[in-house]
Amino acid sequence: MQHRNLFVFDIETIPDTDAVPALTGFDDPDIQARRDELSRYHLEITDGRNDFHRQPFHRVVAISFLEAEIEHTPSGGEVYHLKELRSGGEESFGEAKLLQGFFGYFERIRPRLVSFNGRGFDLPVLKYRAMAHGVQAPLLHDTSNKWENYTARYATDWHCDLIEALSDFGASARIKLNEVCAILGLPGKFGVDGSKVAPMFDEGRVGEIRDYCETDVLNTYLVYLRWQHHRGVLTTEALNKGLADVISLIEAEGEARPHLRRFVEAWGEASGNKFLMD
Repeated sequence: MQHRNLFVFDIETIPDTDAVPALTGFDDPDIQARRDELSRYHLEITDGRNDFHRQPFHRVVAISFLEAEIEHTPSGGEVYHLKELRSGGEESFGEAKLLQGFFGYFERIRPRLVSFNGRGFDLPVLKYRAMAHGVQAPLLHDTSNKWENYTARYATDWHCDLIEALSDFGASARIKLNEVCAILGLPGKFGVDGSKVAPMFDEGRVGEIRDYCETDVLNTYLVYLRWQHHRGVLTTEALNKGLADVISLIEAEGEARPHLRRFVEAWGEASGNKFLMD
């Protein structure tokens, strides 16, 4: 199967405090107290090494994505035509509606997924949370083709998790998105990181969370373009088209979406205003 759409995605989450009483018996109604209890639980089960919450205990508050049409060339290469960059649903949507929208759209367009740590974090979170809300995703689990499907770890034409692909599936260190952005002249994270999402959510700044998630998606797409160019899937001309499409999108929408304008400014600073490849 040749996919016709590229779907680069990322999620933002906050701790699921509703699960705490059933998990540990701690039933204090205070939200921060429950978050602290969830962190305490994770420190306990990791012998004090890590308080990062396991995937089921993340509540999804934003899902952002970039969609591009894939043109398959006669030589076996690809060209990408950027269609949109946005966040799913509306700021007021709860988790269930975000999940219904994500999986409903995924089922319709049957895209190639691209993520950074999506196989280790984003998709497991989405699966657990979808189960909790009764949201179905049969396409995601379709293994009628044993080797070519969304659950096949090495099927990067179905789901390319860049943290896996760039490390040769763990043969070398699994790097952070910010680290690869640093060597490629890309903005990486600026102003916000995942640790700030819960406080921002508490302050009602969901729009800013969605904006931050979109910039992570842009970074992921730009890394993917460079990886596909390195592999020979994209010619230098096709790579430059992909880069130019991103700049054109930001120029067209930057006034209405200031976070995109700030992204391209940071990109210019990181790359010395050298956006295209020679």
